[in-house]
Amino acid sequence: MTLDESVSAPVPLVERPVSESSVPAGPRARVSTRSDDGMLGLGLLAGPANVIMQLARPGVGYGVLESRVESGRIDRHPVKRARTTFTYLAVSTNGTPEQQAAFRRAVNRAHAQVFSTDESPVKYHAFDKDLQLWVGACLYKGVVDVHRLFVGEMDEETADRLYLQGRALATMLQVPEDMWPADRAAFDRYWQESLDDVHIDDTVREFLYPIAATRLRGLALPGPLQRQTEKLALLITTGFLPQRFREEMQLPWDAGQQRRFDRLMAALRAVNSVSPKFVRQFPFNVLLKDLDWRVRTGRPLV
Repeated sequence: MTLDESVSAPVPLVERPVSESSVPAGPRARVSTRSDDGMLGLGLLAGPANVIMQLARPGVGYGVLESRVESGRIDRHPVKRARTTFTYLAVSTNGTPEQQAAFRRAVNRAHAQVFSTDESPVKYHAFDKDLQLWVGACLYKGVVDVHRLFVGEMDEETADRLYLQGRALATMLQVPEDMWPADRAAFDRYWQESLDDVHIDDTVREFLYPIAATRLRGLALPGPLQRQTEKLALLITTGFLPQRFREEMQLPWDAGQQRRFDRLMAALRAVNSVSPKFVRQFPFNVLLKDLDWRVRTGRPLV
């Protein structure tokens, strides 16, 4: 890449502040006022990257890596853990007070078992409000990136509405509302300051790499197909990661990879734009029904 190209290259979407609500006017600028796509099924593609961002805080990383909650371990039960996370997103932003209360109780019971020991390299507790705020912030940033990518740029009203929904991702548990940044500009300041606390050591990196490559436990494809699948998964995961997290994960990234990522996302965006609303929002639109069913039948929620 030449100097002129680097200067004129647009800022990658994942690096942009959330308070930047629109792009310069132009024939390709897509501005959306839709709020019904807050939880897009395509957003699941950003899931592994968001997990990496959350676990990049050592307290969260070791909390998950050393978790005593066997059924919730992402390395051993990735599908179940994914269902729990996606249900949390759906319940936090669109659930009824009764659904939120039931899910909050279930999550709190699980979190009560997650705390460091004398052997842990860092001190942590799942009820730590600062760590929960970080997790909520990562989830919110992921929602913004997905919306910008697959729906379009937001006007101020839509962006503010999504920010209020994002606050619920942190405050549904122990985070007090006054801990959540007051507005999107305050969120950007919080995010930049929090990057100072980001660090992925060799142990957590080894734990996270199979997640980055979407390498499911117990599922092995034929050699060449497995390599191609992981190569594609790594492209998507790394594309959704801001550069700071790529560096912590030691995942290489260059202009050619960015172009391949952009082309793939553009193709998916085109498909998403013509899909029915039910398809766009799957599986989030069925998870609340699944939650009600689990409550009625006495099945575990997390």
